[in-house]
Amino acid sequence: MGSGLPRIVVFGAGLVGAYVGLRLAPHARVTLIGRPALVARAADGLRVSDMDGFDLIVTPGEVDVTTSPEALADADLVLVTVKSLATAEAADALAAHAPPRTPIVSLQNGVANVELLRTALPGRTVLAGMVPFNVVEAESGRFHRGTGVGGLMVEADPALAPFLPRFASAGVPIGESANILGVQWGKLLVNLNNAVNALSGVSLMEQLRQRGYRQAWAMAIREGLALTRRAGIRLVDPLPMPLELMPAIMSLPDRLYFYIAAQAGGGRTRVDPHARSSMADDLARGRKTEVDFLNGEVVRLAARLGRTAPVNARMVELVHAAEAGAPPIPAAELLRTLRAAALRP
Repeated sequence: MGSGLPRIVVFGAGLVGAYVGLRLAPHARVTLIGRPALVARAADGLRVSDMDGFDLIVTPGEVDVTTSPEALADADLVLVTVKSLATAEAADALAAHAPPRTPIVSLQNGVANVELLRTALPGRTVLAGMVPFNVVEAESGRFHRGTGVGGLMVEADPALAPFLPRFASAGVPIGESANILGVQWGKLLVNLNNAVNALSGVSLMEQLRQRGYRQAWAMAIREGLALTRRAGIRLVDPLPMPLELMPAIMSLPDRLYFYIAAQAGGGRTRVDPHARSSMADDLARGRKTEVDFLNGEVVRLAARLGRTAPVNARMVELVHAAEAGAPPIPAAELLRTLRAAALRP
Protein backbone atom coordinates (compact mmCIF):
# COMPACT_ATOMS: atom_id res chain seq x y z
CA MET A 1 0.00 0.00 0.00
CA GLY A 2 1.44 3.35 -1.03
CA SER A 3 1.01 6.74 0.57
CA GLY A 4 -2.38 7.36 -1.04
CA LEU A 5 -5.79 5.94 -0.20
CA PRO A 6 -5.83 2.15 0.17
CA ARG A 7 -7.68 0.04 -2.39
CA ILE A 8 -10.31 -2.02 -0.54
CA VAL A 9 -12.12 -4.63 -2.64
CA VAL A 10 -15.40 -6.13 -1.45
CA PHE A 11 -15.73 -9.54 -3.08
CA GLY A 12 -19.36 -10.65 -3.22
CA ALA A 13 -21.02 -7.29 -2.65
CA GLY A 14 -24.54 -8.28 -1.70
CA LEU A 15 -26.40 -6.51 1.10
CA VAL A 16 -23.71 -6.49 3.80
CA GLY A 17 -20.83 -6.13 1.36
CA ALA A 18 -22.40 -3.20 -0.45
CA TYR A 19 -23.26 -1.49 2.84
CA VAL A 20 -19.71 -1.77 4.23
CA GLY A 21 -18.11 -0.82 0.92
CA LEU A 22 -20.30 2.23 0.42
CA ARG A 23 -19.63 3.43 3.97
CA LEU A 24 -15.91 3.15 3.19
CA ALA A 25 -16.13 4.92 -0.18
CA PRO A 26 -15.31 8.46 1.11
CA HIS A 27 -12.29 7.10 3.01
CA ALA A 28 -10.67 4.62 0.59
CA ARG A 29 -10.61 3.59 -3.05
CA VAL A 30 -13.38 1.01 -3.02
CA THR A 31 -14.26 -1.63 -5.57
CA LEU A 32 -17.47 -3.66 -5.23
CA ILE A 33 -17.46 -7.01 -7.04
CA GLY A 34 -21.06 -8.14 -7.27
CA ARG A 35 -23.86 -9.37 -9.46
CA PRO A 36 -24.83 -7.71 -12.77
CA ALA A 37 -27.90 -6.21 -11.05
CA LEU A 38 -25.63 -4.22 -8.71
CA VAL A 39 -23.60 -2.93 -11.66
CA ALA A 40 -26.80 -1.79 -13.35
CA ARG A 41 -28.06 0.00 -10.25
CA ALA A 42 -24.69 1.66 -9.70
CA ALA A 43 -24.96 3.49 -13.03
CA ASP A 44 -27.42 5.87 -11.34
CA GLY A 45 -25.52 6.01 -8.04
CA LEU A 46 -25.98 4.00 -4.88
CA ARG A 47 -27.15 5.03 -1.43
CA VAL A 48 -26.21 3.83 2.06
CA SER A 49 -28.18 4.57 5.23
CA ASP A 50 -28.79 3.30 8.74
CA MET A 51 -31.35 3.33 11.52
CA ASP A 52 -29.42 6.04 13.37
CA GLY A 53 -29.93 8.64 10.66
CA PHE A 54 -26.84 8.24 8.49
CA ASP A 55 -27.66 8.73 4.80
CA LEU A 56 -25.18 9.06 1.93
CA ILE A 57 -25.47 8.99 -1.86
CA VAL A 58 -22.40 7.52 -3.53
CA THR A 59 -22.06 8.61 -7.15
CA PRO A 60 -20.69 6.32 -9.89
CA GLY A 61 -17.33 8.11 -9.83
CA GLU A 62 -16.87 7.55 -6.10
CA VAL A 63 -16.89 3.75 -6.17
CA ASP A 64 -15.98 1.13 -8.77
CA VAL A 65 -18.57 -1.58 -9.35
CA THR A 66 -17.88 -4.64 -11.46
CA THR A 67 -18.70 -8.33 -11.88
CA SER A 68 -15.10 -9.27 -12.69
CA PRO A 69 -12.83 -10.92 -10.07
CA GLU A 70 -9.90 -9.50 -12.02
CA ALA A 71 -10.53 -6.30 -10.02
CA LEU A 72 -8.88 -8.10 -7.09
CA ALA A 73 -5.50 -7.58 -8.73
CA ASP A 74 -4.70 -4.21 -7.15
CA ALA A 75 -6.36 -4.78 -3.75
CA ASP A 76 -4.61 -3.70 -0.56
CA LEU A 77 -7.36 -5.39 1.48
CA VAL A 78 -10.08 -7.84 0.47
CA LEU A 79 -13.37 -8.22 2.33
CA VAL A 80 -15.08 -11.49 1.41
CA THR A 81 -18.86 -11.25 1.72
CA VAL A 82 -20.03 -13.96 -0.65
CA LYS A 83 -22.70 -16.40 0.54
CA SER A 84 -21.28 -19.49 2.22
CA LEU A 85 -22.33 -21.67 -0.70
CA ALA A 86 -19.96 -19.68 -2.93
CA THR A 87 -16.87 -19.80 -0.68
CA ALA A 88 -15.01 -22.45 -2.68
CA GLU A 89 -15.57 -20.53 -5.92
CA ALA A 90 -14.45 -17.32 -4.22
CA ALA A 91 -11.26 -19.02 -3.00
CA ASP A 92 -10.39 -20.00 -6.58
CA ALA A 93 -10.86 -16.40 -7.75
CA LEU A 94 -8.77 -15.06 -4.86
CA ALA A 95 -5.97 -17.53 -5.63
CA ALA A 96 -5.99 -16.48 -9.28
CA HIS A 97 -6.25 -12.69 -8.90
CA ALA A 98 -5.56 -11.31 -5.41
CA PRO A 99 -1.95 -10.31 -4.61
CA PRO A 100 -0.35 -12.87 -2.25
CA ARG A 101 0.58 -10.10 0.24
CA THR A 102 -2.98 -8.77 0.53
CA PRO A 103 -4.86 -9.51 3.77
CA ILE A 104 -8.22 -11.23 3.26
CA VAL A 105 -11.03 -10.83 5.81
CA SER A 106 -14.03 -13.15 5.77
CA LEU A 107 -17.15 -11.25 6.83
CA GLN A 108 -19.41 -14.23 6.11
CA ASN A 109 -22.06 -15.96 8.17
CA GLY A 110 -21.21 -19.11 10.08
CA VAL A 111 -17.89 -20.41 11.41
CA ALA A 112 -16.54 -22.69 8.66
CA ASN A 113 -15.81 -20.30 5.80
CA VAL A 114 -12.51 -18.94 7.02
CA GLU A 115 -11.01 -22.43 7.26
CA LEU A 116 -12.20 -23.20 3.73
CA LEU A 117 -10.44 -20.05 2.53
CA ARG A 118 -7.23 -20.81 4.47
CA THR A 119 -7.06 -24.34 3.10
CA ALA A 120 -7.43 -23.05 -0.45
CA LEU A 121 -5.04 -20.10 0.09
CA PRO A 122 -2.00 -21.47 1.95
CA GLY A 123 0.55 -18.93 3.09
CA ARG A 124 -1.82 -15.97 2.86
CA THR A 125 -3.19 -13.81 5.66
CA VAL A 126 -6.83 -14.90 5.96
CA LEU A 127 -8.72 -13.52 8.96
CA ALA A 128 -12.10 -14.39 10.39
CA GLY A 129 -14.60 -11.61 10.98
CA MET A 130 -18.13 -11.04 12.20
CA VAL A 131 -20.82 -8.55 11.16
CA PRO A 132 -23.14 -7.75 14.09
CA PHE A 133 -25.84 -6.01 12.09
CA ASN A 134 -28.50 -6.69 9.48
CA VAL A 135 -28.74 -4.93 6.11
CA VAL A 136 -31.70 -4.69 3.74
CA GLU A 137 -32.14 -3.07 0.36
CA ALA A 138 -34.87 -0.73 1.53
CA GLU A 139 -35.40 0.44 -2.04
CA SER A 140 -33.50 -0.21 -5.26
CA GLY A 141 -29.89 0.80 -4.77
CA ARG A 142 -30.25 1.86 -1.10
CA PHE A 143 -28.48 -0.39 1.42
CA HIS A 144 -29.82 0.20 4.91
CA ARG A 145 -28.55 -1.10 8.26
CA GLY A 146 -31.68 -2.09 10.13
CA THR A 147 -30.39 -3.61 13.38
CA GLY A 148 -27.48 -3.45 15.78
CA VAL A 149 -24.46 -1.22 16.03
CA GLY A 150 -22.23 -0.26 13.14
CA GLY A 151 -18.92 -1.91 14.03
CA LEU A 152 -17.26 -5.13 12.87
CA MET A 153 -15.30 -7.76 14.81
CA VAL A 154 -12.17 -9.25 13.20
CA GLU A 155 -9.49 -11.64 14.33
CA ALA A 156 -6.60 -9.64 15.80
CA ASP A 157 -3.65 -9.34 13.43
CA PRO A 158 -0.97 -6.67 12.75
CA ALA A 159 -1.94 -6.67 9.06
CA LEU A 160 -5.11 -4.76 9.98
CA ALA A 161 -3.30 -1.78 11.51
CA PRO A 162 -3.05 0.42 8.37
CA PHE A 163 -6.77 0.08 7.72
CA LEU A 164 -8.26 0.60 11.18
CA PRO A 165 -8.45 4.43 10.97
CA ARG A 166 -10.27 4.21 7.63
CA PHE A 167 -12.96 1.92 9.02
CA ALA A 168 -13.34 4.05 12.14
CA SER A 169 -13.77 7.24 10.07
CA ALA A 170 -16.33 5.46 7.90
CA GLY A 171 -18.53 4.56 10.87
CA VAL A 172 -17.82 0.83 10.62
CA PRO A 173 -15.01 0.53 13.19
CA ILE A 174 -13.17 -2.76 13.54
CA GLY A 175 -12.91 -4.32 16.97
CA GLU A 176 -10.10 -6.89 17.15
CA SER A 177 -10.57 -10.14 19.07
CA ALA A 178 -8.18 -12.83 20.27
CA ASN A 179 -11.16 -15.20 20.67
CA ILE A 180 -12.71 -14.94 17.23
CA LEU A 181 -14.13 -18.49 17.44
CA GLY A 182 -16.15 -17.43 20.48
CA VAL A 183 -17.24 -14.29 18.62
CA GLN A 184 -18.33 -16.30 15.58
CA TRP A 185 -20.21 -18.92 17.57
CA GLY A 186 -21.90 -16.22 19.64
CA LYS A 187 -23.13 -14.56 16.46
CA LEU A 188 -24.11 -17.91 14.95
CA LEU A 189 -26.39 -18.67 17.91
CA VAL A 190 -28.06 -15.29 17.48
CA ASN A 191 -28.31 -15.97 13.74
CA LEU A 192 -30.34 -19.11 14.42
CA ASN A 193 -33.22 -16.64 14.29
CA ASN A 194 -32.54 -16.16 10.56
CA ALA A 195 -34.37 -19.40 9.90
CA VAL A 196 -37.26 -18.49 12.20
CA ASN A 197 -37.66 -15.15 10.45
CA ALA A 198 -37.45 -16.75 7.01
CA LEU A 199 -40.13 -19.30 7.92
CA SER A 200 -42.39 -16.64 9.46
CA GLY A 201 -42.83 -14.62 6.27
CA VAL A 202 -42.92 -11.34 8.24
CA SER A 203 -40.43 -8.62 9.19
CA LEU A 204 -38.04 -9.09 12.09
CA MET A 205 -39.98 -6.56 14.14
CA GLU A 206 -43.29 -8.34 13.58
CA GLN A 207 -41.71 -11.74 14.21
CA LEU A 208 -40.23 -10.64 17.53
CA ARG A 209 -43.62 -9.33 18.61
CA GLN A 210 -44.99 -12.90 18.50
CA ARG A 211 -44.06 -15.03 21.49
CA GLY A 212 -44.32 -18.32 19.62
CA TYR A 213 -41.61 -17.29 17.17
CA ARG A 214 -39.43 -16.05 20.02
CA GLN A 215 -39.88 -19.39 21.80
CA ALA A 216 -38.87 -21.23 18.63
CA TRP A 217 -35.69 -19.14 18.47
CA ALA A 218 -35.10 -19.81 22.18
CA MET A 219 -35.28 -23.56 21.59
CA ALA A 220 -32.65 -23.37 18.84
CA ILE A 221 -30.34 -21.21 20.98
CA ARG A 222 -30.75 -23.43 24.05
CA GLU A 223 -29.66 -26.44 22.02
CA GLY A 224 -26.65 -24.54 20.67
CA LEU A 225 -25.64 -23.29 24.12
CA ALA A 226 -25.54 -26.81 25.51
CA LEU A 227 -23.38 -28.04 22.65
CA THR A 228 -20.89 -25.15 22.62
CA ARG A 229 -20.53 -25.49 26.39
CA ARG A 230 -19.75 -29.19 25.97
CA ALA A 231 -17.26 -28.36 23.21
CA GLY A 232 -15.43 -25.87 25.45
CA ILE A 233 -16.12 -22.87 23.21
CA ARG A 234 -15.94 -19.59 25.17
CA LEU A 235 -18.81 -17.64 23.69
CA VAL A 236 -18.65 -13.87 23.29
CA ASP A 237 -22.00 -12.09 23.64
CA PRO A 238 -22.79 -10.25 20.39
CA LEU A 239 -25.76 -8.36 21.88
CA PRO A 240 -26.34 -6.34 25.06
CA MET A 241 -28.54 -9.26 26.15
CA PRO A 242 -26.31 -12.12 27.48
CA LEU A 243 -26.54 -15.27 25.38
CA GLU A 244 -27.00 -17.50 28.42
CA LEU A 245 -30.12 -15.53 29.38
CA MET A 246 -31.58 -15.16 25.91
CA PRO A 247 -33.67 -18.37 25.83
CA ALA A 248 -35.38 -17.41 29.09
CA ILE A 249 -35.88 -13.79 28.02
CA MET A 250 -37.21 -14.74 24.58
CA SER A 251 -39.73 -17.06 26.21
CA LEU A 252 -41.19 -14.39 28.49
CA PRO A 253 -44.74 -13.07 28.03
CA ASP A 254 -44.89 -10.14 25.62
CA ARG A 255 -45.05 -7.30 28.14
CA LEU A 256 -42.01 -8.48 30.10
CA TYR A 257 -40.05 -9.24 26.94
CA PHE A 258 -40.75 -5.81 25.42
CA TYR A 259 -39.65 -4.11 28.65
CA ILE A 260 -36.36 -6.03 28.89
CA ALA A 261 -35.63 -5.61 25.18
CA ALA A 262 -36.18 -1.86 25.46
CA GLN A 263 -33.83 -1.64 28.44
CA ALA A 264 -31.16 -3.62 26.59
CA GLY A 265 -31.51 -1.22 23.66
CA GLY A 266 -31.03 1.85 25.83
CA GLY A 267 -34.72 2.61 26.12
CA ARG A 268 -35.54 2.41 22.40
CA THR A 269 -36.10 -0.27 19.83
CA ARG A 270 -33.01 -1.54 18.00
CA VAL A 271 -34.88 -3.22 15.14
CA ASP A 272 -35.78 -1.10 12.13
CA PRO A 273 -39.20 -1.74 10.53
CA HIS A 274 -37.38 -2.48 7.24
CA ALA A 275 -35.26 -5.26 8.75
CA ARG A 276 -35.59 -8.93 7.90
CA SER A 277 -33.04 -11.72 7.96
CA SER A 278 -30.73 -12.41 5.03
CA MET A 279 -32.29 -15.88 4.86
CA ALA A 280 -35.73 -14.35 4.43
CA ASP A 281 -34.31 -12.18 1.66
CA ASP A 282 -32.85 -15.25 -0.07
CA LEU A 283 -36.20 -17.04 0.08
CA ALA A 284 -37.97 -13.99 -1.34
CA ARG A 285 -35.50 -13.91 -4.23
CA GLY A 286 -35.75 -17.65 -4.90
CA ARG A 287 -32.14 -18.34 -3.87
CA LYS A 288 -30.61 -21.15 -1.85
CA THR A 289 -30.20 -20.10 1.77
CA GLU A 290 -27.31 -20.46 4.22
CA VAL A 291 -29.30 -22.62 6.64
CA ASP A 292 -26.78 -25.48 6.33
CA PHE A 293 -24.05 -23.10 7.53
CA LEU A 294 -26.08 -21.79 10.50
CA ASN A 295 -28.54 -24.29 12.00
CA GLY A 296 -26.70 -27.01 10.09
CA GLU A 297 -23.45 -26.04 11.82
CA VAL A 298 -25.10 -26.76 15.18
CA VAL A 299 -26.16 -30.17 13.87
CA ARG A 300 -22.58 -30.91 12.75
CA LEU A 301 -21.16 -29.82 16.10
CA ALA A 302 -23.58 -32.20 17.82
CA ALA A 303 -22.45 -35.06 15.58
CA ARG A 304 -18.78 -34.36 16.38
CA LEU A 305 -19.64 -34.57 20.07
CA GLY A 306 -21.64 -37.77 19.68
CA ARG A 307 -24.88 -35.88 20.40
CA THR A 308 -27.93 -34.78 18.44
CA ALA A 309 -29.53 -31.40 17.75
CA PRO A 310 -33.13 -32.27 16.81
CA VAL A 311 -34.50 -28.71 16.98
CA ASN A 312 -31.91 -27.26 14.63
CA ALA A 313 -32.07 -30.33 12.40
CA ARG A 314 -35.81 -29.78 12.02
CA MET A 315 -35.24 -26.10 11.25
CA VAL A 316 -32.89 -27.12 8.43
CA GLU A 317 -35.58 -29.41 7.02
CA LEU A 318 -38.24 -26.71 7.21
CA VAL A 319 -36.09 -24.10 5.47
CA HIS A 320 -35.23 -26.52 2.68
CA ALA A 321 -38.97 -27.13 2.29
CA ALA A 322 -39.49 -23.36 2.08
CA GLU A 323 -36.81 -23.18 -0.62
CA ALA A 324 -38.91 -25.69 -2.55
CA GLY A 325 -42.02 -23.50 -2.21
CA ALA A 326 -43.59 -24.37 1.16
CA PRO A 327 -45.62 -21.45 2.59
CA PRO A 328 -44.79 -19.44 5.73
CA ILE A 329 -45.47 -21.20 9.04
CA PRO A 330 -47.56 -19.51 11.77
CA ALA A 331 -45.87 -19.12 15.14
CA ALA A 332 -47.97 -21.68 17.01
CA GLU A 333 -47.49 -24.30 14.30
CA LEU A 334 -43.72 -23.78 14.16
CA LEU A 335 -43.45 -24.07 17.93
CA ARG A 336 -45.50 -27.30 17.94
CA THR A 337 -43.31 -28.75 15.19
CA LEU A 338 -40.07 -27.98 17.04
CA ARG A 339 -41.39 -29.30 20.34
CA ALA A 340 -42.37 -32.54 18.64
CA ALA A 341 -38.89 -32.82 17.12
CA ALA A 342 -37.26 -32.28 20.52
CA LEU A 343 -39.31 -35.11 22.05
CA ARG A 344 -38.36 -37.71 19.45
CA PRO A 345 -36.12 -40.52 20.77
